[in-house]
Amino acid sequence: QRGGNVYRLTLESGELEQITWVSTSPAPDEEKEAEGQRGFLETQQLELFEHISRQAEREKEADGRREAREALEPKTVHLEARERLQSLRPTRDGNYVLIRVSKPAQGAQRTIVPDWVTESGYTEDLNVRTKVGDAQNGGRAGIITTASGEVTWLDVKPEGYEGEGQIRVSNAGWNDAGTKAFVFAVSFDDKDRWLWSVDAATGERTLLDHLHDEAWVAGPCFSCVGWIPDEDRVYFVSEATGYAHLYVVNSDGSNREALTSGEWEVLGITMPEDRSRFLLTTNEGSPFNQHVSWMGFDGDSEAITEGDGRFRATLSPDGDRFAFIHDVANRPGELFLAETGRPTEMERVTTSPTEAWASFDWKKPEIVRFEAEDGAMVPARIYRPAEMGAQANGAAVIFVHGSGYTQNVHNYFSSYYREYMFNHLLAAAGYTVLDVDYRGSAGYGRDWRTGIYRWMGGKDLSDQVDGARYLVEAEGVDADRIGLYGGSYGGFITLMGLFTAGETFKSGAALRPVTDWAHYNHGYTSRILNQPQGDEEAYRQSSPIYFAEGFGLDQHLVILHGMVDTNVHFSDAVRLTQRLIELGKENWEMAVYPVENHGFVEPTSWTDEYRRIFELFERTLREPGCTENGAFCSVRTGGLLSQ
Repeated sequence: QRGGNVYRLTLESGELEQITWVSTSPAPDEEKEAEGQRGFLETQQLELFEHISRQAEREKEADGRREAREALEPKTVHLEARERLQSLRPTRDGNYVLIRVSKPAQGAQRTIVPDWVTESGYTEDLNVRTKVGDAQNGGRAGIITTASGEVTWLDVKPEGYEGEGQIRVSNAGWNDAGTKAFVFAVSFDDKDRWLWSVDAATGERTLLDHLHDEAWVAGPCFSCVGWIPDEDRVYFVSEATGYAHLYVVNSDGSNREALTSGEWEVLGITMPEDRSRFLLTTNEGSPFNQHVSWMGFDGDSEAITEGDGRFRATLSPDGDRFAFIHDVANRPGELFLAETGRPTEMERVTTSPTEAWASFDWKKPEIVRFEAEDGAMVPARIYRPAEMGAQANGAAVIFVHGSGYTQNVHNYFSSYYREYMFNHLLAAAGYTVLDVDYRGSAGYGRDWRTGIYRWMGGKDLSDQVDGARYLVEAEGVDADRIGLYGGSYGGFITLMGLFTAGETFKSGAALRPVTDWAHYNHGYTSRILNQPQGDEEAYRQSSPIYFAEGFGLDQHLVILHGMVDTNVHFSDAVRLTQRLIELGKENWEMAVYPVENHGFVEPTSWTDEYRRIFELFERTLREPGCTENGAFCSVRTGGLLSQ
């Protein structure tokens, strides 16, 4: 592909042939004949002057030659005004090309994030994104017949569907024969997903699968879809049973079959070079491990890896060896090699951590489950002071992971590796630390994933409260000395915990928190809370800014936020700050980081952030009565992690 078009290269001759003619400019308007006074003048000119009439005749002949030439050439596909080409995907023989285009929303207002510390010395504005509920981009997909240049724009809206908004095509691909395409389409409100088979020659569509969810359709491997090689069968992943599993179906919609089943999830699908079978990544056996297995197109399965941790596999082009990235809870990913016939006999190739890091006795936190108020068993990891050779001080801290839909309770190395290390520091200082995979987290199926629908700060927060109760009952923690911290979604939960569960949480550190979901982005928020103009209740009950009155006299909060955050904007923290000021609240403070985005980059910023979090817990939780009579406990420094 080059310049927004597809070319065919003949290797023997080196001949390069353009096979699509896509123009990002709208088709020119047809020239209309003049009417009225102007029409009279043109007719008069033709009658009076031979020069004009001869010129008109020459233009007519030139137009005829051009039309005859164009009739022999493929037609140009003109995009509509403001449309942008997204992708072109040709069949192997080049006879057809799938085209996808997007159309930016008209009238949408984008947010501005100031960049404060710049090379120029002037504050520079970053034009970032829209807010949830604003006009959203549209798009369409079609099939170009390269011989003629004709495009058939696809109708992916099912008969009888009455949902609002445009249905978006998020994925599409050809079978090997180039005769049919699958089209993966999702409704504007994310409650429906359709998988279509489309005939290349006619554009006729066949529904292969429809998934509806009263909350929202998603899950691991949600967009894993493709053709079985050299067959008219499509594979896809669906949460139809409550867990993400692999299915196959014929292109005419018949013989839909589940290849996997059970209370576990398919996380990834690839194929080897010879495309003879699937290479699956799943959490079969335990939600806390990720393993790799072979699976034939008929469903026959063969395990490849075993043991604790996470395995990510790449097969060599000749199929003789595997390259694995394997990590465990206290060791980051390393490269291992193994022969395909003996995949469990892995040979380690790399050693990535520094000697200083590797010399420390990093722990594998115990995985526990505690019962939630609704009877669900909630997974968590626990860091105990005794494991660090320290005396428990009776206080506890709950770490709340970010993203919402992610997993942090497992037997492999955490993507929150800084917090993993910081939790060691807290445990060494005497704090019992709990790390919870609350409702909304990944790894546990559809019901767990959607447990936060229309109420973020509901079950995801009550799981933290129940975790605190577990710490009191099972670990002997003082119920009056429990804090929590987390970033992004974790910062949001921290605020909701302090504002609405003050009887449980005494202090907390909210890092780059969402304070009002009506100011976050559309793609993430609208799926969970719908749109604010249509579901105000969901936004009100989910946004900390509405509950700031609940922040108590003997609670303590520190808000930490980067000022160039293009994800959760700094304005979230600013708006909450103004709310706290107007409410006359005390015992809170805000730390700002002028050069940082959502994910900090500067080591000095990270160090400052963790120091402030540690000092907060030291001052307010370390000993009973730390905050009585306006006093604070002293802050210890140095030596906590010495061995």
